[in-house]
Amino acid sequence: MPTALREWQAAFAARLCGEAEAGDRRLAIHRHHIASSLAKVLAATFPTVQTLVGGDFFRRLAQAYVARDLPVQPVLAEYGAGFPGFVATWAPADGLPYLADMARLDWALNAAFYSPRGPALAAADLAVLPPERLAASSLLLAPGAAVIRSRYPIDLIWAASQPGAPDEKVDLGLRAASLLVMRRPDDAGFMVLSEGEAVFIEGVGEGLSLEAAAGAAFAVDGVFELTRSFGRLLVCEVFAAVR
Repeated sequence: MPTALREWQAAFAARLCGEAEAGDRRLAIHRHHIASSLAKVLAATFPTVQTLVGGDFFRRLAQAYVARDLPVQPVLAEYGAGFPGFVATWAPADGLPYLADMARLDWALNAAFYSPRGPALAAADLAVLPPERLAASSLLLAPGAAVIRSRYPIDLIWAASQPGAPDEKVDLGLRAASLLVMRRPDDAGFMVLSEGEAVFIEGVGEGLSLEAAAGAAFAVDGVFELTRSFGRLLVCEVFAAVR
């Protein structure tokens, strides 16, 4: 791309973000339209966050984010990766300490939903491996699989924010939560993990062998049962293949 064109695009983007004097009513209308449209995109990507704070608060939050981070890719479903981090630093949300984690959960669900769904590793695929070779093997997580941790019970907060949920308050101090977000046949969802399971999956995702990942899980969770947890994860199609 010629340098002059890049400079013109950067200057135009700066004016749309309000970083320079517009001096043109048409540009102001265009700026408002872009901000409004991107705020709607963020509302679709972060529906739990919007439900928790309400439409007016979310629009303020979204527009503040848009002013700092315009899309850099043509697929709007990929826009908003920096939103959870922005929520964590946005002063008006200081009284909602769990909100950034809910944004992380929404983003992970969005990423999982748009991830390609391919073949999953099954027990039969592993049955042909000798036990010692299986223990030394590492696995690939399925596309979109991600562990989300929070000091708050974000699974309960998420459930309480769903349409038709009982109007009940969630005790924020009840417990921490570790969730595994994953792609499902028709949508994306999550399952609640024990501490050992969370460490095990994180280890697998980092490329550790099954033996090493299990060892890390045992180190933090003395009741971690590899056979039971591994079987549950296989049924849920968490793994894609043996590396």
